[in-house]
Amino acid sequence: MVTYLLKKSYQLNSLEEIDFQDLWGDHGVFTTMWIYGSPPKILFFKEHIKNLLKSLKKYKIYKKSIHKDIYHLIKININTKKNYNHLLRVALNKKIISISLRKRIKPKLDFNLKLVKLKREKPEFKNLKYKQILKYLSKMDNSKSDIGLCLANKIFETGTSNILLIKKNKIYSPVTNCYKGITYKFFKSKVNKIINKDIMINTLNEFNEIILIGSGKGVASVKTINDVGWKRKSLKIYNLLKAYYLQALKNYPKYK
Repeated sequence: MVTYLLKKSYQLNSLEEIDFQDLWGDHGVFTTMWIYGSPPKILFFKEHIKNLLKSLKKYKIYKKSIHKDIYHLIKININTKKNYNHLLRVALNKKIISISLRKRIKPKLDFNLKLVKLKREKPEFKNLKYKQILKYLSKMDNSKSDIGLCLANKIFETGTSNILLIKKNKIYSPVTNCYKGITYKFFKSKVNKIINKDIMINTLNEFNEIILIGSGKGVASVKTINDVGWKRKSLKIYNLLKAYYLQALKNYPKYK
């Protein structure tokens, strides 16, 4: 069960507050951002909002003032004197904007990935069709487990994150049926190259490291995939990516 620090919903047209709705399963989109520190910072804030607006246009959820309205609702719900370590979620359908804050769960090094036969609907978008995924995640300790979404012997992403796979110091990422998030784009700008290709389940044991990246987890190293007998062989690239990420956390400007 998710414990919320804050959960608010507003009518999209009037911004009048209404009873909270998480909007999971609706026709709509969302973004999740890490808010941390005091005074708070929201990591990659502008990039997240830009991406959200792009998705809203694709889903035909748009009005002239929507950019300003999202900024306004975030601002009135953030306490600049509070010390945060939370995930800020902004979700929209054609009638409602929902804002929520829940405590961020730090991933542990003893992390297992469970493979399930599942693919998100329209995975190129961060849409709200997550109910099947949430059924799995609600039964897990999210500090040390996630689900790998697989179909037709291919792995695409996890329930919460992009996935990177390391072989001979080269970084690979699934090419289709996954959403390339803001954290993925950050790391792509930092490393020499991420090779996009189909990742077959029966080839997973060829990889030395499997790393999960995203706003919720930051950077997490998978230790085991029991379904295929995979075990972590190195932390080399994980430590490199973690150093980049910690530097971004330190240098990112305070939220205004």
